[in-house]
Amino acid sequence: MIEPLPPSPMSQDNLGGRADLALMPSGEAPRLRADAARNRTRLLEVAARLAAERGIANVTMEDIACGAGVGKGTVFRRFGDRTGLLVELLSHHEQQFQSSFLSGPPPLGPGAPPAQRLRAFGCTVIRHERAHRDFYLAAHAEPGRRRTSPAYQFRLAHVGMLLREARVDGDIELIAHALLGYLETVLIDDLLTHRGISVERVEAGWCDLVDRFTG
Repeated sequence: MIEPLPPSPMSQDNLGGRADLALMPSGEAPRLRADAARNRTRLLEVAARLAAERGIANVTMEDIACGAGVGKGTVFRRFGDRTGLLVELLSHHEQQFQSSFLSGPPPLGPGAPPAQRLRAFGCTVIRHERAHRDFYLAAHAEPGRRRTSPAYQFRLAHVGMLLREARVDGDIELIAHALLGYLETVLIDDLLTHRGISVERVEAGWCDLVDRFTG
């Protein structure tokens, strides 16, 4: 589920017909056999349902196996371990999230200037991950592993594309990593939950950071 963006004073000017590049997550998993793909989808659906009902911290691999009617070994063979499952779940949700970047309405989707899309991107990520706080915190428990996930690689490619369209000077890849660092799940959660900073202030900080790079 993608939460609607907060009202924005930014203009809705078009890009003059420029089309988005097709972005594919790097490190994409090999194509599965039809039965294996069905089993994977079933396990992910059960895991997502249990996480919504109980909170992801209270869901075990055995719970997922029982819910899907398979042995626990099947779950471990498919996902490796609990962190592997969380990464798969994150990628599953991110695929739906990604569609809003590629074909959703502006300012998040095509049809708005790149700097405006970057602002909308960060605000959407902040609110989306806040709405699914427990899941994202668990999925990002290992920062190094998070950055190798297809979901992160897709976000990196998307931000890099918008920076290039905005004609930003400098090392685009490193700037994209720096921008995504602001949106780190653990950092945002600390700012909102423990430091008492409002969502609006965090979003304003993101927009200010984007403006500093894009001019």
